[in-house]
Amino acid sequence: MASPKEWVEGARPRTFPNAIAPVVAGTGAAAWLDGAVWWKALLALVVSVALIVGVNYANDYSDGIRGTDDDRVGPMRLVGSGAATPSAVRRAAFAAFGIAAVAGVVLALTSAWWLIVVGAVCIAGAWFYTGGSKPYGYAGFGEVAVFVFFGLVAVLGTEFVQAERIDWVGVVAAVAVGSYSSAVLVANNLRDIPSDSVTGKTTLAVRLGDTRTRTAHLALLAVPTVATLVLVAATPWALLGLVAVPLAVRANAPVRSGAQGMALIPALAQTGLAMVAWSVATFVGLVVGSM
Repeated sequence: MASPKEWVEGARPRTFPNAIAPVVAGTGAAAWLDGAVWWKALLALVVSVALIVGVNYANDYSDGIRGTDDDRVGPMRLVGSGAATPSAVRRAAFAAFGIAAVAGVVLALTSAWWLIVVGAVCIAGAWFYTGGSKPYGYAGFGEVAVFVFFGLVAVLGTEFVQAERIDWVGVVAAVAVGSYSSAVLVANNLRDIPSDSVTGKTTLAVRLGDTRTRTAHLALLAVPTVATLVLVAATPWALLGLVAVPLAVRANAPVRSGAQGMALIPALAQTGLAMVAWSVATFVGLVVGSM
């Protein structure tokens, strides 16, 4: 039986910036429209964090039963290591999805009913990333899904449930956060190219190869800087987002230096840190600029 510490590790808390950043950025966009509602922002955060915990446990379960994690380089997996049974991990995933669903329904009932459909699609996307007979994460579409769900949907959804509309500021913020989230996955899959190639997990990194995957990571990290300059059209305070540039440069350092395996793990953590820094700084800029 897995220990509480192993369950926490299995939830992969280092990925939580991917869930926190879009809610922060989306709330900043809502504040720009004078529509920030803090209790809705907190509920959106519950939805986002519960979804990422659910997808992490779902990936642990699906990869574990397929044998993808038998020779894993990264953090410990519950099923792959034998610390927990597949059924227990599957139940944990469903429990997390259930929490996300409840919080999401509350938000939908206080804003727009069709958000329930969006939420159902998000949960299905989380499960079928590595689950089912033809998981799209094994076909190279993981980065696209992350960009859509933890970028566009999460940021614009957070803005909409609070301000009851979206605008170009929210769209730009969503593209920036989505690019950061995709960069995290690119770094993760770059690390796993050797093992994924052997197990038949054809991620985007496997398709692109080592060199082009490293270029993709750099390109994705450059997008939020461009987004910051675009947001200056809304308010000069958006330039606060540039505080993330040194962190992004640091995040890309292991990638551009040719690091392999465990040496790439700092790239994941630093990319997540840059994402949170950009989101918080942009949130502050949009709030101050709206006053």
